[in-house]
Amino acid sequence: MRDAVIHSSGMYVPENVIKNEYFDKLLNENVSNWLEEYVKIYERRWCSENQSTADLAIEAGKEAMKKGNISPKDVDLLIIATDTPEYISPSTSSKVQYKLGLENAATFDINSACAGFVTALDTASKFIIADKQYNTVMVIGAYAMSKYLNLMDKKTVNLFADGAGCIILKSEENSNSGFLASKLITFGQYYDYMGIYAGGTNMPINAQILKEKKHLLSIEKRFPPELNPQTWSKIIKTIAEKANVNIEDVSLFLFTQININSIWETMDLLKLPREKAQTSMHYYGYTGSACIPISLEDALKQKKINKGDLIFMVGSGGGFSVAGAAFRY
Repeated sequence: MRDAVIHSSGMYVPENVIKNEYFDKLLNENVSNWLEEYVKIYERRWCSENQSTADLAIEAGKEAMKKGNISPKDVDLLIIATDTPEYISPSTSSKVQYKLGLENAATFDINSACAGFVTALDTASKFIIADKQYNTVMVIGAYAMSKYLNLMDKKTVNLFADGAGCIILKSEENSNSGFLASKLITFGQYYDYMGIYAGGTNMPINAQILKEKKHLLSIEKRFPPELNPQTWSKIIKTIAEKANVNIEDVSLFLFTQININSIWETMDLLKLPREKAQTSMHYYGYTGSACIPISLEDALKQKKINKGDLIFMVGSGGGFSVAGAAFRY
């Protein structure tokens, strides 16, 4: 049997560190205490003026190839998950493919907001399992939301950050590691709750749009606070059943990192120790479609994951899209 195995991984965050004190001065009020006590974000990274989503993705891809001893010519497919694309058209992945020298790789982008990386990882796994021409697939989650922030919107400006994470999957026969199960679902009734609503065909950019800052990220309505914990816990139970494993045997859970309380509530609903969930927002902020691969790298650096461990990844984002996947590392 053919399987998709996590071969190597990498990450990149910009050098530009933005501490909480920056927002105290920017907004002329103390937001540091709330960020540190409730959200547990202490700092984050933002792109420099000349950095873009593709730049972040390229660096993460380079690190994953170096760690896995992968030649650019070995990569058969590149999938990039992002909702902060390099351009509306063409794809971000086409530029990254060229800049990384992946001359034999097909490419495409996936946009399911912050569920994008797990969705892309699920897609990549099924390419490998179903088709023998795909043996090495690079999946990158990249996020440069600082380019789309309204600096005076205190609901968004101090949470969102930039970065990229990469996982390279390889095909293996009869492996004890690799992809086990997944579950994707979207609750489209929340499509107008949070997003960047100008710049597409529904709301082309013009002078008035720019003046009103509608081309920037906005939270239009408040998501029900129970939405993430209830949906995440349900998806975890579903993929555990599909993979024929017990959730108690999962070594580490990697969640969307937008709210530490949602992570803790999910673990409480599952009746599992909170320590089994990786929290990496403290020094990276919320990096959207990059947060799960960045959390994976963070956990590996902390030696929380060993060969053979069972790991679950669950991402969710605007839309409201949710994706979960189980792997044996």
